[in-house]
Amino acid sequence: MPPRKIIIDTDPGQDDAVAILLALASPEDIDLLGITAVAGNVPLELTQKNARIVCELAGRPDAKVFAGCDAPMKRKLITAEHVHGKTGLDGPVMEDPTMPLQEKHGVDFIIETLRAEPPGTVTLCPIGPLTNIATAFQRAPDIVDRVQEIVLMGGAYFEVGNITPSAEFNIYVDPEAAKIVFGAGVPLTVMPLDVTHKALTTKPRIDAFRSMHSRVGDMVAEWTDFFERFDMEKYGSEGAPLHDPCTIAYLIEPQLFQGRQINVEIETQSDLTLGMTVADWWRVTDRAANAMFMKDIDASGFYALLAARLARL
Repeated sequence: MPPRKIIIDTDPGQDDAVAILLALASPEDIDLLGITAVAGNVPLELTQKNARIVCELAGRPDAKVFAGCDAPMKRKLITAEHVHGKTGLDGPVMEDPTMPLQEKHGVDFIIETLRAEPPGTVTLCPIGPLTNIATAFQRAPDIVDRVQEIVLMGGAYFEVGNITPSAEFNIYVDPEAAKIVFGAGVPLTVMPLDVTHKALTTKPRIDAFRSMHSRVGDMVAEWTDFFERFDMEKYGSEGAPLHDPCTIAYLIEPQLFQGRQINVEIETQSDLTLGMTVADWWRVTDRAANAMFMKDIDASGFYALLAARLARL
């Protein structure tokens, strides 16, 4: 099988950074056509900068990074510096990138790429709010049927919310965008908190990164050291979930994950449950399935894949 062509749509974020590194470390599986930044964990000025920092860390200044939307479609931006720090990549000291930001808008890049590549050959991997993807779909409806699959990190069911009692952060930031994407009819695979909260860092797993004795290994270890303190205090867990790399891991080793094809709707009206992913896990409605909603992960296999691939960089 040839490498899978993907666009990563992202708001780095330490776990976003690990997802980008995993993709760049896996050329036999992943053909990364470009990275589009979106406002989310931190504002767009920082997310596009952080994406370039990560590409340079991986030794890939040739990777194309585009700045996309700087605010949700209909709402004020909500950010997550309380988790990721003021830069989004707090922890180790990071030098400013020297590689250029592409001049083209990220949404235009998504549209033009899907029109240029053969239909059904480009997978979109959104690991932040879905603003860029939904905007592209609204602006160019002809591209929707050309998408091979969307593999996203977002939502929750059994694990409920991490930014409100009922909503996961990525969906909550731009629920209108999520509603468009989940209703688009594109084959959709969802990595919710139900999966990512089972992919926890532990001391041995972080030590595996540090034992690489490489700049990448040291950075990943320091990032996880930094942001796990928030989740450990919040959940009382032994570590922090590496949310976003689950999407890239699925593209490389889908057998690491198990889920169910179900209907998922996005709440956009209620103040109480805004951004909730209403997942019909038990199929108690007659609404048609629109997503493969993952629930379980082989966490040991996931971390083994991460360690093996990141050691290449």
